[in-house]
Amino acid sequence: MIVAIDGPAGAGKSTAARRLAERLSFRYLDTGAMYRTVTLLALERGLDLGDAAPLEALAVAAPISLAGERVLVDGRDVTEAIRAVEIDRAVSGVAAHDGVRRAMRARQRELAGAGDAVVEGRDIGTVVCPGAEVKVYLVAEAGERARRRRAERPEAGDDEVTGRDERDAAQLAPATDAEVIDTTWLTIDEVVERIARLVAVRAEA
Repeated sequence: MIVAIDGPAGAGKSTAARRLAERLSFRYLDTGAMYRTVTLLALERGLDLGDAAPLEALAVAAPISLAGERVLVDGRDVTEAIRAVEIDRAVSGVAAHDGVRRAMRARQRELAGAGDAVVEGRDIGTVVCPGAEVKVYLVAEAGERARRRRAERPEAGDDEVTGRDERDAAQLAPATDAEVIDTTWLTIDEVVERIARLVAVRAEA
């Protein structure tokens, strides 16, 4: 079974997806980490983030692997490095290139298809895994999302959330058959419980 969890920055996708995967003994796939890794590699190599061709080639060739919550590139652990504010600010521009998205989506489908998985991102239920058995789209009020981002990364400004929303607007739309959950006033345990109930219902169908 594939559980797709989408939504904007600060809505709680990553935390909910990780905890749900642990609860269900499913694999956890953070697709955003893959785009962040391509962005990190591009910055390290001094590539022009506006030049699509070399970025696409990098996305196709980069040996990115996900090991639970750890992100590896050819054995190198980049889990912490890809969470830097510089990556936050650049990743949407890299992910906007069609070739990069094609390469990443192909790899994401391959990983998701390897067995039970909780897959989180921005376009999982609509593009990457439209056949996912359970689709959830998390939302939250902008002020709460900004507060959460500050708690995660004090160095990030309040405009980080709205800026990401604007840059990722093309991907920020729930699938027509997704369950939309407003997490503004919910604890993470309550969010996970709601999604787990959806999974249980689907499993019994």
